[in-house]
Amino acid sequence: MSPLKPQATYDDLARLDIRIGKVVEVQPFPRARNPSYKVGVDVGAGRIMWSSAQITNYEPVALVGSLVVCICNLGPKNIAGFTSELLILGAKDAGGNVIVLGPRSEVALGEPIF
Repeated sequence: MSPLKPQATYDDLARLDIRIGKVVEVQPFPRARNPSYKVGVDVGAGRIMWSSAQITNYEPVALVGSLVVCICNLGPKNIAGFTSELLILGAKDAGGNVIVLGPRSEVALGEPIF
């Protein structure tokens, strides 16, 4: 297990726009250096936001419609010519696969995480 990071304040957390989103589209991303998908997520922002996500251990059809936890205000990042706008949160399992984080029950789109 990795050591704990330096202590943060509540204000550090409050600056992040973390919310629930629903995956609405998954596209292949062959230009990415590491195996990835282009993932369109509805986070209640009035438009679909896109992420480059290394979650290829999931089939695209299994991702579409799922609820995910996203950070929406890290700023855009250019990844192999694609603009990634948000970060879908996940953690690695014992096999090194990224497991997408999501709520245990139905939650409204755009619901903030606190």
